[in-house]
Amino acid sequence: MRILLLLFVGVIVLDALVGDRGLLATLRARREYHELAATIARTRAENARLADQARRLRDDPRTIEEVARRELGLIKPGERVFIVKDVGQNKH
Repeated sequence: MRILLLLFVGVIVLDALVGDRGLLATLRARREYHELAATIARTRAENARLADQARRLRDDPRTIEEVARRELGLIKPGERVFIVKDVGQNKH
């Protein structure tokens, strides 16, 4: 009878540790939850940054000008463009 009782208690303890809802599964789920929460926070921050950038591109002429100059190489009338070549050192 004692052996049967010990076996039964052993099965319950083992199930509590490694079962579908056991301690290890709970710890794993908690870790995954925190990883996903961090991913969501990073995604929300990136989304806010992109929304702000979109708003500035719609409403701020200086931002539009800066992007046009940087990405399209546009210049204002009367400006001069200087192209500087890096020649490097001559080897003797």
